[in-house]
Amino acid sequence: MRKRHLAAATATVAALALSGLAVVGSADAGPTTGHSTAEPHNIGLLVKEIDSYYGATQDADGVWQASADSQYAQDLARVQAGARKQIAKAAKKYHGKGDRPAVVFDIDDTLLLSLDYEKKTNYVYNDASWKEYVNKADRPAVFGTPELIAYAESKGVEVFYNSGLGESQRAAAVENLKKVGIDVNLDADHVFLKDKANPPAYLSSCATPAAWNCTTVQYKAGTRKHIESLGRDIVGNFGDQYSDLEGGHADRTYKFPNPTYYVS
Repeated sequence: MRKRHLAAATATVAALALSGLAVVGSADAGPTTGHSTAEPHNIGLLVKEIDSYYGATQDADGVWQASADSQYAQDLARVQAGARKQIAKAAKKYHGKGDRPAVVFDIDDTLLLSLDYEKKTNYVYNDASWKEYVNKADRPAVFGTPELIAYAESKGVEVFYNSGLGESQRAAAVENLKKVGIDVNLDADHVFLKDKANPPAYLSSCATPAAWNCTTVQYKAGTRKHIESLGRDIVGNFGDQYSDLEGGHADRTYKFPNPTYYVS
């Protein structure tokens, strides 16, 4: 079960809205503490701001979609443009000797957009309804990500996935990724999911078959460390949460915008 903190997300977007800045991912941005003595942003207005940021509209089937000309899409494009330069630079530098360059992607709201779930649950997370939603394998792609992954592959940069989804959700995740045009390295050697029943040995400091005590940062950073141990240089680590990116074991981190929830 992943922990999601709406209050912290509210504080993040509120602070950005008051400063006149958009929610922009970058390699240098740091997480907010989520604590303030000021009156919190009005949640009704915040929801409207989130809708505006995504350009949220319902399609003919009643599914909430983001707009391709929204600020959200523009912010994604800006982050991805910087990532392409880093990928190209790493690929050019690599000559078949030493650690092979690799990129690591989170899945939820980094590759597959969950806006419809957030809207229809009024941004309130429920483990059962979330699992049901994921298992439908019908989420749209986060703008630009199928192309970004294809670009990395074309440059000889190996693609890995590092997700907080559970092992039982593997089939649905892979099906959904293929459905949106992401069909690169979707085998078990490249798609890392939480296996609480049989945690890998490289997470033994925080997880055993009897008890899973890994924080998100421990799990994700530990997985990246394992990927590095396979002879890979992680030149780019992509996520929509700061907990996707913290803990090291990546040359660069790329924060995709997501004002709908916060995972510690």
